[in-house]
Amino acid sequence: MTRARSAIRDDASADALSTEDGPAAVPSRVAFHELESQLKARRLPAERIEAIREAFDTAERAHLGQFRKSGDPFICHPLETALILTNIEMLDAPTLQAALLHDVVEDSPMTLDEMRKSFGAEIAELVDGVTKLSRLAAQPQQSTGAEAAALPSQASVYQAESLRKMFLAMAQDVRVVLIKLADRLHNMRTLDALAPDRRHRIALETRDIYAPLAHRLGIDSIESELNDLSFFHLEPARYRRVSYLVAARLTERETGVREALTTLTETLAEQGYKNVEISGRTKSIYSIAQKMERYREIGRDFEDINDLQAVRVVVKDVQDCYGVLGIIHGMWRPLPGQFDDYIANPRETGYQSLHTTVVTPDGNTLEVQIRTADMHQMAEYGIAAHWRYKEGAAGGEFDDRIAWLRQLLDWQRDVIGAQEFVDQLKHEILVDQVYVYTPKGDIRELPAGSTPIDFAFRIHTDVGYGTAGAKVNGRMVSLSYTLKNGDTIEIIPSKNEKGPSLDWLNPDLGYVRTELARSKIRHWFRVQERSESATRGRQLLDRETRRLGVQLDPQRLATLFGYQTADEFILALGTGQVGVNQIATRIAPPKEEPETIQIRPSSGELAVNVPGLGPTRARSATCCRPMPGEEIVGFITRNRGVTVHRSDCDSVLNEDEPERLMDVSWPDFEQKYPSTVVISSQDRVGLLRDITTLVSADQLNITGVRDRHNADRTVTITLTVEASGLPQVSRMMSRLEDLPGVINVYRTSPHGKQRKG
Repeated sequence: MTRARSAIRDDASADALSTEDGPAAVPSRVAFHELESQLKARRLPAERIEAIREAFDTAERAHLGQFRKSGDPFICHPLETALILTNIEMLDAPTLQAALLHDVVEDSPMTLDEMRKSFGAEIAELVDGVTKLSRLAAQPQQSTGAEAAALPSQASVYQAESLRKMFLAMAQDVRVVLIKLADRLHNMRTLDALAPDRRHRIALETRDIYAPLAHRLGIDSIESELNDLSFFHLEPARYRRVSYLVAARLTERETGVREALTTLTETLAEQGYKNVEISGRTKSIYSIAQKMERYREIGRDFEDINDLQAVRVVVKDVQDCYGVLGIIHGMWRPLPGQFDDYIANPRETGYQSLHTTVVTPDGNTLEVQIRTADMHQMAEYGIAAHWRYKEGAAGGEFDDRIAWLRQLLDWQRDVIGAQEFVDQLKHEILVDQVYVYTPKGDIRELPAGSTPIDFAFRIHTDVGYGTAGAKVNGRMVSLSYTLKNGDTIEIIPSKNEKGPSLDWLNPDLGYVRTELARSKIRHWFRVQERSESATRGRQLLDRETRRLGVQLDPQRLATLFGYQTADEFILALGTGQVGVNQIATRIAPPKEEPETIQIRPSSGELAVNVPGLGPTRARSATCCRPMPGEEIVGFITRNRGVTVHRSDCDSVLNEDEPERLMDVSWPDFEQKYPSTVVISSQDRVGLLRDITTLVSADQLNITGVRDRHNADRTVTITLTVEASGLPQVSRMMSRLEDLPGVINVYRTSPHGKQRKG
């Protein structure tokens, strides 16, 4: 017995149950015979039918012992999927093979690589596009508490990711979605076997995603059935009410419509139109319900709907379409404003036909649709009509019809989340479209309700950023103007590079309707904020360098603060994630318990670590007065031992005897060091008192004070203190800057030279 996966998948197509004892799937052979008969009737070459049979045989073995919730053998589902595709004239052999195999990878031990070896890369890619994401981390069979609460969210994320995967595959090969639409249609036909909550979820997804997708692809036969089935499961009471109204109305009109069909057939024959197909057509329940809703909003009711039933006339060529139209208008009175020429002006889906509504002799209204056989194929089967069992698909016209799919790849490149991707899909792709022109006459397709700004971003991101105004059909319009079919749009660029306005993101102002434009505008502001934050970070670092008189290496600081690059650290500084006051603390060495070595700060002594000797008494160079946190180097004097300089001190950089320089480092215990700070301030009474009080409160010893009164009524005070290191000096300087009247505070050398940053 073929081994099968035991998990019941949480999706419409996941109604397979694994069992070891199921009956042989004899009905599958009968169903395949029906498929084979249809393919032969459509004159598909024998070798292609044989290839399709091989795919069926593989699928039958893979699904042996698996059953749907309805009790049917699972193999019936891929067979029905292939039959649906055949019925919409999708006779491409690889597509039908992939339809038969589309659940094999998901529901059997067969891998995608094995399928590629057996059937080739083309079919394997189609199957992979339809196959949902595999659940490598399977959810537990039983969950409680927080786990159970999280499952719906996990399922939602999983479903969004699977939809994104399918749509991106569809952008590469539209046959993927044709298989998926057929797959979903059969699942909707058998939805009654599922639990109510799953029926509702699947029906909602079908209404929001798959039915609009069928509409965009022009497959009316699948769109109508998907909408009706979704409506039936989502709003059963309303569905029954609308069905009753329609049935009662059609019963009343049945005789009149039948007589109209007979009269029309006879009249066209008398006028020489022999090979004409005439049939009746009733609108779908869902479309009637939608029209009832629109009518209710304008104060009209069900009785005012004129096109519940229509007559479809299929003729030989376009000339006959207009000829038959003239005959019909001669027979019955046309209703004013109820004529549409979709031959001259096709719909966005490629649909072409003539529509007119007339009043028959019994006083009833009747919609008549007139089209050629090719137009009828396109209306019923949409993009699938471009495939024929003869070699290949259609060329340029086909590419134009699915150009909107390329947007999916653009969105993927923007690396947006799966749920956001699906939301954009619903609101921009699977909605009605508006067609407008560039000044050069090129057509652009946008979601209905789009504005000139949306148009600008569809042309190019930089055009959107530089938009200052817009002209529609040669006249200036507001940037919140709603574009209409046939409009010619000219974007007026800004004379400067100020970029978009934040007002554009305000939904109440109506400047932007598409997520594409919104995401580009948000990206611009994120980049600007990042640039401004980086600039602010560099300014703060430069200022702190000047204040402390220390050479601050951004990469070293990035490492100390746990950032990979200097740019990341500077950005963190500019956004406030790292405080400027933290720099002095972080670059100073850690403090430990005091050592026994004694030094006299007032004499210029300090302690440093000398390799091989440990903490050793040395002298602080008067030219640069190094402090912990600064890179230092020792200089061996001829009769005074070791003098410690900053490593960037001019005396060191210009030393003629570099062999007298030695490596030293700061010890791990606290000691006092002289530091000179310059304070520039407005001259005022009590300034010096405030400064000395603040310094004393910080427990720093003042060893010297000098002041200089300037002609501009400012005063410069030079203050020498003994501090434990840069962090203490930095805190003192920050507090001094907050004193009233203080203009600037910075650290300097004892000789009055400001430290280089």
